[in-house]
Amino acid sequence: MDRRRNRRNGIDSRHASLPTLAESARKCLTAKRPVGIIGSAVALFIALFTGCQAPKASRHDQLVPKTPNYLNAGDTVKVTFPAAPELNQTQKIGTDGALSLPLVGEVHAAGKTPGQLQAELAEQYKSQLQDNEVLVTVESKAIPVVVSGAVQKPGKIVFERPATVLEAIMEAGGFTPEADLKRVSVIRIVKGEHYTELYDFRPVLHGKPTNAVYVSGGDVIYVPERLLNF
Repeated sequence: MDRRRNRRNGIDSRHASLPTLAESARKCLTAKRPVGIIGSAVALFIALFTGCQAPKASRHDQLVPKTPNYLNAGDTVKVTFPAAPELNQTQKIGTDGALSLPLVGEVHAAGKTPGQLQAELAEQYKSQLQDNEVLVTVESKAIPVVVSGAVQKPGKIVFERPATVLEAIMEAGGFTPEADLKRVSVIRIVKGEHYTELYDFRPVLHGKPTNAVYVSGGDVIYVPERLLNF
């Protein structure tokens, strides 16, 4: 009798686990909570057929994974000695990649992470200080990029602040009349491999809203020339 009454009300005791599944679906969703019977059905469908999977990374995120934060010439670093504050230093890494520090002299810093440099300095100051704790923090980053191809002044540019690909091209004198604006390459080395992304700069130069693309240290920006039709 109860089963017939439940069926008339749209409920079947054989599917008593449905509320639990629907509840799991609601927990999996990050969007606004579904409302009503149709919304609950949508939540249940998503839980059953997607397995609550996290969103996949975008193609650009997969193409250009993050790299370790290596120090470069031009970076400004702060070297702090908690037990000897009179030795504290804030210096820019020289073009030779070195810092000049009290008691130990020149120390090569470029190509190392802040943690690696910190460990090396602690070892060097071991015989100089009773408490050889050293902290290395990055105050500002130098971002060297190379711009080549159909630009007015090809060459290396070093930014001391975040900069976009378009800024780098303009620092190189801008595009030449022969430049192919729709096939600008940004080449980046990640874990020993070259990754290339192509960008079309025609929309932004025509005043259309366009997402900014920021450079990373070591990027190579190549602007090709247009193919001539004979």
